[in-house]
Amino acid sequence: MNRYALLLIAAMLLVGSNVGIGKSIVAFVPVSVLALLRFVVAIAVLWPLFRPVKMKSVKRGEWLNLFLQAFFGTFMFTLLMLNGVQRTSAVAAGVITSTIPAVVALFSWIFLGEKPNRRALVSIALAMTGVVVVNFAHSGSMEGAVSSESSLSGNLMVLGAVCCESFYVILSRRLTQTLAPIDICAYTHLFGLLLMLPLGIGALFSFDYASVPGNLWALVIWYGLSASIFSFWLWMKGIRHVPGSLAGVFSAVLPIAAAVYGIVFLGERPTLAHGVALACVVAGIALASLKAKRAPPVTP
Repeated sequence: MNRYALLLIAAMLLVGSNVGIGKSIVAFVPVSVLALLRFVVAIAVLWPLFRPVKMKSVKRGEWLNLFLQAFFGTFMFTLLMLNGVQRTSAVAAGVITSTIPAVVALFSWIFLGEKPNRRALVSIALAMTGVVVVNFAHSGSMEGAVSSESSLSGNLMVLGAVCCESFYVILSRRLTQTLAPIDICAYTHLFGLLLMLPLGIGALFSFDYASVPGNLWALVIWYGLSASIFSFWLWMKGIRHVPGSLAGVFSAVLPIAAAVYGIVFLGERPTLAHGVALACVVAGIALASLKAKRAPPVTP
C-alpha cells in the first residue's frame, strides 16, 4: 500500500470520526452555534487565500457554481448532519454516510445522464438496502416510541446530508478543471459562513458558554479544522495519485471509524442490523470499485 492510499484512508478516518465528534459536541453546544463556529475556524485558517486579484479572475458562472456547492455541500450538509447525529447513533450515521459513492452514482444517472453499469446498479441497490435495514431496525426498536421516532428522524436527516454532499460532488466536477481544490474549499466555506450567520449569530451571543466543559472547546476547534480542511486536503492529495476505480474502496473506512468512535467514546452498542447494513454498504463499494476484466485480444 503506497503513501497516497494511506492519505485516502486517513481522510476517511477523519470523516468517520467527525460523525461521532459532532455528536459529542452537540450534546453541550447548540447545532447553530457549532455550525457557525466550524466556518469561523475554517475561514480563520483559509484567510490568506482570499486575495482580491485572484478572486477577480473567477468567472461569474464559477461563482454561481461555488455558491451552489456551498449551499448543498457546506451549509445544508452541516445543518442536516449535526441535527441528524444529535438524534441517532454514531454507528447508524456512519453507515448511512458511507452511501455517498452510491448516491453520487445515482444522482449522476438522474441529473447528468451517466448511466451506471450493472455493478454500479448493484452497488446502489446494496447501499440503499443498508439504509433501509438501519431505519427498519430503529422503527422496530424496543426502546420506546419516542426514542424510535427520534432515531428515524435523525437517520433521515443524515440521509439528507448524504444527498447534499452528493450534489456537491457532482457540482465540483466542473470547477476542478479551472480552479485549484484548495481555492474551491476556501470560497465555498466563505459562502457557507455568510449563509450560516443569520441562523447562528443570535444563538452565538445568547448561549451560556459556562455550561460547556473547558476541554470540549478544543474538540470544537479540531472539528472545524478536520471537517473543513484536513480531510479535504488529504483526500484531494491522495486521489490525484490513486486510480478513480479504487477510490470508492477507501470510503468503507468511514463507517468503521464512526462505529469505533461511537463504541469507545459514546458507549454505543451496535446491533445485528448495523452489521448487516454495514456489510451491504461495504460490499457495494467494493463491487463498484473493482476493475473490469479486459477480454483477451482475438488473434486471427
